[in-house]
Amino acid sequence: MDRLWKVYSKIRRNNHTFWKDRQQASTRCCYIIMNKQTAKSLIEYNPVNERIIRARFHAKKGKVTFIQCYAPTNEAEEEVKTEFYNTLQAEIRKVPTHDLTIVMGDLNAKVGNDNTGNERVMGKYGCGQMNENGELLVDFCGINNLVIGGTIFPHKDIHKLTWNSPNGRDKNQIDHIMINGKWKRSLQDVRVKRGADIASDHFLITANIKLKLKKMSSPTTIKRKFDINKLQDTKVKQEFNLQIKNRFQVLEDTIEETSEPASINNKWLKVEEIYKETSEKVLGYKRQIHKEWITQGTWKLIDERKEINNKLCQTYSERIKDKLRKEYSECNKKVKKATRSDKRKYTEDLAKEAEDAASNQRMGQVYQVVKQLCNKKTNKSMPIKDKQNNTLSSEKEQKERWKEHFQEVLNRKEPENTVSIDITETPLELDIDLYAPTKLEIQRALKSLRNRKAPGIDQLNAELFKADVKQTSDILYPVFKEIWENNIIPDNWSEGDIIRIPKKGDLTNCNNWRGITLLSIPSKVFCKILISRIKTAIDRTLRQEQAGFRQGRSCIDHIFVLRNILEQCTEWQRKIIINFVDFEKAFDSLHRQGLWTILKSYGIPEKK
Repeated sequence: MDRLWKVYSKIRRNNHTFWKDRQQASTRCCYIIMNKQTAKSLIEYNPVNERIIRARFHAKKGKVTFIQCYAPTNEAEEEVKTEFYNTLQAEIRKVPTHDLTIVMGDLNAKVGNDNTGNERVMGKYGCGQMNENGELLVDFCGINNLVIGGTIFPHKDIHKLTWNSPNGRDKNQIDHIMINGKWKRSLQDVRVKRGADIASDHFLITANIKLKLKKMSSPTTIKRKFDINKLQDTKVKQEFNLQIKNRFQVLEDTIEETSEPASINNKWLKVEEIYKETSEKVLGYKRQIHKEWITQGTWKLIDERKEINNKLCQTYSERIKDKLRKEYSECNKKVKKATRSDKRKYTEDLAKEAEDAASNQRMGQVYQVVKQLCNKKTNKSMPIKDKQNNTLSSEKEQKERWKEHFQEVLNRKEPENTVSIDITETPLELDIDLYAPTKLEIQRALKSLRNRKAPGIDQLNAELFKADVKQTSDILYPVFKEIWENNIIPDNWSEGDIIRIPKKGDLTNCNNWRGITLLSIPSKVFCKILISRIKTAIDRTLRQEQAGFRQGRSCIDHIFVLRNILEQCTEWQRKIIINFVDFEKAFDSLHRQGLWTILKSYGIPEKK
């Protein structure tokens, strides 16, 4: 298929998954398209280059490997052909010998119907005369014990010819499906389906294989998001808060009747469960709605084009064929024009939607629409490389590599030179509150939380707790108090989802991705209270030169000062030396024990 893609990735549309490969700027690329159930059987995929993509699946008996390829034309340079077949040969060698192997695609090769000397590779039901590309393909199949499926089944030529010239008079068999000889009996039929119409010069070639893929259950459950946008409706918000209040009243009554005190972990799980059940009942889950931009009028034109194509395939008279080709060409122009018009209208509607959202101060919706307009998606399913620069194509290998990477990033070795500060010379302890968080502090921390941010593993958004700040503070206060007094936090507060964000450079290198951990929102509220107490007391003791991480100041102040200095030096023709230091993974590589020493040196008191 001819279309411009930018990166390797997978695309989900309805119940199908499109695996595509893309590495360099070109109009060539390969797809592997599978339905939702088949995608669960996928073991690994390897987008080799713009011409070749390989995928491996679980079957009921053994494994199946598909190699989709797009060969150079017969007129291409010899070096290009040699490079293609060398790469294809290298991929064949990687396939385990016991796999059912299928190589398919546009090989641009005519193998003909003369199989003398090549009986093991092809049958006698091919079309045309063998060309140079055909010789290369037959030799390749002979080396790898592959059988060309389209030549072993007797069909009419119309069910074997896969390519149609622009004038409609020349037809060739240049697309092929090949299977390894060991599994030849599994191939039951190969034929062309001319009725499939996408305005291409190639016909759809299909194969009937006696094979069953292994039914695989999803290894992980999909995390569903609550529809927090419904909280903007006053009635829904009131209903949500009322149900939270009633459920907690029941919980408190139950706790009073229980003689044995529950652990902090069990208490928090009860709170979490109430918020989840209420959110599911009142708000429901967010649905992904795919808006179809092609109008019914355009689909009607596509059906008309398909009808003309069917007549063209069934007609024998050349005079009528010429007439139908002209009708098909005109109808195809109308389809393209209507499609462009639909796309333009769809884009204009999105732009108007963004404009209306901006005028109503719904900046979150503006961002989503702009993101949709740009059609820029982060490809997190692309292959990555290990430390030895080998491409990892299976999901299991990639997970192990990411685990290894983040373990190294987040668990650094002890530094050779640790922080050494003479604590005896430190100032007096700062006046920082050491009592449990108050309800007022909880309310302030809740209000400071930003909306439309991803939740932690509990899937509870900040908006759920901000629906009624006072009520939430009443709920969180006893939990925070017990945490403060017993120095024990709930188990899932120390758990989080690591999300990968791409940086610049080669994205097959794990070092060019930034990891962000999504933590539980209540744990953030607790931490905000602590950092607020420290900030208020310590701000007066910090150096004047520090602008970052301070209220009312930022690193922009330093940029402004530096620009001022540069302008002055330029004006007075003075030399200046500037040294920029960029610490690699600065936050991840911090020595945590050293932080405690530094905090103590600033006079931060210890909790008794």
